Amino acid sequence: MSTPDHLADLVRASGVRDERVLASVRAVPRADFVPARHADVAYLDQPIPISHNQVTTQPSLSARMIEGLQLTGDDHVLEIGTGYGFQTALLATLAADVVSIERWPDMVERARRHLDQHGIGNTQLLLGDGTLGAPELAPFDAILVSAAHADVPQPLVDQLRVGGRLVQPIGPGGDEVVAAFDRTTHGLHRRDELTPARFVRLYGRHGSSDPTTT
Repeated sequence: MSTPDHLADLVRASGVRDERVLASVRAVPRADFVPARHADVAYLDQPIPISHNQVTTQPSLSARMIEGLQLTGDDHVLEIGTGYGFQTALLATLAADVVSIERWPDMVERARRHLDQHGIGNTQLLLGDGTLGAPELAPFDAILVSAAHADVPQPLVDQLRVGGRLVQPIGPGGDEVVAAFDRTTHGLHRRDELTPARFVRLYGRHGSSDPTTT
């Protein structure tokens, strides 16, 4: 039962209906994107502990958030929170290219190794403050934020093209709702609430204060 197909079946059972998203879950072997000691549970729909007292996003939650981006295959995507690269790999199978920002150097290097191992070349990993985005690479067609804050950081709004889509957990961290937004000429329009969730806080200049610097 421990196969990508089994994980895709669990993700479908959770309510994800986009066949392209489900195909990406089948195509990316999650066991290669988690610590080796947890490889035996990689194809269960559950978070997995990683470094810095964090956990991976539950696969069905990642899939629901990606589904909310309504990707077309030609998108220039920004991801905030690379982790070990599994969600980045899913995005890369569904978009033209992915820029992903992570605050921990060791995670950037680990994710880069994982992506290189599978020949996923349409990604660019950056070390830095995700709340600042990547203005030199903007505008983006879609932005996925894998951490919670009370609102969407203004730099990310500014870097999303008109007509673009953004998905972010909205709340204090630990108890929030994942919301999908559309970028209009007047700013962000909250299109849908996808699911309740529990995420770590979004740290940075336009997020929560970083506890590692205080």
